Amino acid sequence: MYLPHETWPDLDEYVANESLAVVPLGSTEQHGPHLPEGTDYLIARALARAATDRTGHLCTPPVTVGVSPHHRQFHGTTWVDPPVFRDYVENLSRNLTYHGIDRIVYVNAHGGNVVHLREVGRRLRDDGTAFAVEWMWDESIPDLIDEHFERPGPHGGPKETAMIMHVARDLVREGRLDAARDGGRPEFEYGEMDVHGARVVYDAIENSDNGVFGDQTDATPAVGERLFEAATDQLVALLEWLDDQPFDALLPEPHVDPQPGSGR
Repeated sequence: MYLPHETWPDLDEYVANESLAVVPLGSTEQHGPHLPEGTDYLIARALARAATDRTGHLCTPPVTVGVSPHHRQFHGTTWVDPPVFRDYVENLSRNLTYHGIDRIVYVNAHGGNVVHLREVGRRLRDDGTAFAVEWMWDESIPDLIDEHFERPGPHGGPKETAMIMHVARDLVREGRLDAARDGGRPEFEYGEMDVHGARVVYDAIENSDNGVFGDQTDATPAVGERLFEAATDQLVALLEWLDDQPFDALLPEPHVDPQPGSGR
């Protein structure tokens, strides 16, 4: 059930009987010379729509701009500062709770959003308003990604390339896959950003001249379809699990005895 396509009377039955919503989130940022700047939100929206089509749960419009200042040197990248992003997502989530939603899945496809979505989820849970959890598609199918790609890359690599080939192939500049690989960083380890235990790199351009990593030439639409279907299965399973949980069981545990032995 895609919220923007419904009328308010058509939502009567849903809000009367259901309490779960899905919010797709991504970014609008550079993804190299071969992928569109909307890569992350396009993937998140497609997965959220596919999963909710199967489960019947409510899916909101996507949040298309995220926390992306580390890509700012590349043309077209847009971002909001972390406090603005957190406040926006929290306000959106509280809007949903006004209509009876008490559990939310953030279908996220941008790494820069992760810690901030976790923070929003904690805020909502701590005050008993809702249980909100962040879900990242590639983290749900790591073995399958490793099976297909020797060098998947953390950004703009073959896993994202394959996914966009599946959900929006007309937006992939397939003639630039070799250039994406050769002008970027086919081989990359996170430890390369550290010096004596300190993370000294802040921006993508410090690691990759064209902003991407991995070997994009390994991507195919068929692999993208397989990744998409496997990730959708994982998301459906998460939605069904969360829907089955008693709300009280999702709330924080009570404080241990704050004054042991006081009798209070």
